[in-house]
Amino acid sequence: MQFIIEAVADFDVLAQLDAFKDQELNAELLAAVLDEAAKLADEVLAPLNQISDKQHPRMEHQAVITSPGFADAYHLFVDGGWNSLNGPVEFGGQGLPELISFAAHEMWNSSSVSFALCPLLTAGAVEALKHHGSAELQQRYLPKLISGEWTGTMNLTEAQAGSDLSVVRTKAVPEGDYYRLYGQKVYITWGDHDVAENVIHLVLARTPDAPEGVKGISLFLVPKYLVNDDGSLGARNDVYSQSLEHKLGIHGSPTCVMQFGDGDGAVGYLVGTENKGLAHMFTMMNEARLKVGLQGLAVSERAYQMARDYALTRVQGRRIGDRSGERVVIAEHPDVRRMLLTMKSLNQAMRGLCYSTARDLDLSRHQPHPTERERYQRRLDLLTPVVKGWCTELSNETTSLGIQIQGGMGYIEETGAAQYYRDARILTLYEGTTGIQANDLVLRKLGADNGAAMQALLDDLQDCEQQLMSRNTPDLQLIHNALVEAGATLTEATDWMLRHLDTDVEAALGQAFNYLMLTGYVCGGWQMAQVALAAQQRLDRQDDPEYHQTQLVLARFYAEQILPRSRALMRAVLQGNAQMMTLSHQQL
Repeated sequence: MQFIIEAVADFDVLAQLDAFKDQELNAELLAAVLDEAAKLADEVLAPLNQISDKQHPRMEHQAVITSPGFADAYHLFVDGGWNSLNGPVEFGGQGLPELISFAAHEMWNSSSVSFALCPLLTAGAVEALKHHGSAELQQRYLPKLISGEWTGTMNLTEAQAGSDLSVVRTKAVPEGDYYRLYGQKVYITWGDHDVAENVIHLVLARTPDAPEGVKGISLFLVPKYLVNDDGSLGARNDVYSQSLEHKLGIHGSPTCVMQFGDGDGAVGYLVGTENKGLAHMFTMMNEARLKVGLQGLAVSERAYQMARDYALTRVQGRRIGDRSGERVVIAEHPDVRRMLLTMKSLNQAMRGLCYSTARDLDLSRHQPHPTERERYQRRLDLLTPVVKGWCTELSNETTSLGIQIQGGMGYIEETGAAQYYRDARILTLYEGTTGIQANDLVLRKLGADNGAAMQALLDDLQDCEQQLMSRNTPDLQLIHNALVEAGATLTEATDWMLRHLDTDVEAALGQAFNYLMLTGYVCGGWQMAQVALAAQQRLDRQDDPEYHQTQLVLARFYAEQILPRSRALMRAVLQGNAQMMTLSHQQL
């Protein structure tokens, strides 16, 4: 983890920025934060994971009681200052980079994704208020949200709307300097609970004279408890959880049906500009999409650790060709080794992509030169749907492999392996399905600038190829050749996409998913190439040879066994969607 932060995500670049000079960023600080975050994950959160999977949150008198241990764990989390890690200093945060926060969140999500969803959503609410809230709303709500004393939620979905927010029906009726909201929202993660004293809902709704469609949506802040002028909590607001959803996974996370305005109406405050709510909400949503991609990595990593530990202790069978007849652990069998290395290399590729994107997020905010900030923002915009879509799709693959390695024991609930598979399944769905991420990548990102941001990424990929070529070692040469071939597949698929965006948008959208996955695999290969370069450099100076030799092997495995997927995806993209739309509805 620290190796990726320092060697691949260029931690030193952030340490040199004026924005972080007061934090005195260095390797020692980074190690200290990661060590303490790991202790919290290992000693406090991980023991709750299986407990919450079996003992779900429950409703009592329109209030939600969380799984055993969650409230105490959350208080430890807040008291330790973890929620404020990367919060703005002016509102009580510690002002550390998102890059460090991402690494800490990876560990917390690995230990209990149900628990970690709560601070994830609060972080998104902070971003929305930071960018769009009035000075009064910021002063009243941000300090408590950043400390974690209050938590935040995102209220978009309605039963009749699903992902189509243009038909949201929740009403917001103006009344003086506030509004009264009436309506129902579904699938609201951590919509109500007993771990914090207040819950701050960010809600999409329509004012009475709003135009139809997405152009008539506004964003409102609706607190569970009203807040007095002195900052103390006032009366209970007219917003309640009506029921809890029964889900395939993430059982410890209370997913609520929220009712606004069953009586006099829920008091809410406009965030930003009326009828611009969806654009404002995307600030929160993009923050959440990156963190959900990180969840894909986190759950995959924990599934790998469990599978590895099992494979190193489970004695079964004999090694083919070994005449001694000695029974061996299953990690000695080639197919099990294939699965373990697939999981491990995919996780490292995802980690490189997530952390590098977190660095780009930091640079888009804090790089002193406006043109450079804009360049990093374009890269961030391009990669956000890839991080979200690719990493979460891979989490379904890796958690499934974890069960496969453990065989029947993996399929039995008591061992815990199946929980990671079930927990991972939601990740491709919430904050926009993979299809929505793919459409976003193709239509809004690739189409918006005619591929300029993607070309800049391909240019950086070629720079990495040149660095590999300059190092005359067999491993780096092999990785170079594989990366060149993979980069060519992304270039060809991108050219095809740009042509069809002008001539046949339906064909482009029909292949958007394959294009997103292709982009992910190639970006993962780029990250693993940087892993290889850094590992070889450290091997040359005999710095922890065993660890860095492992990283070199992983990078080569990815190049040989994972990157070839990019060619198959490119071939699928080039076929277009002729067969997809041929059948009539009756033939489906």
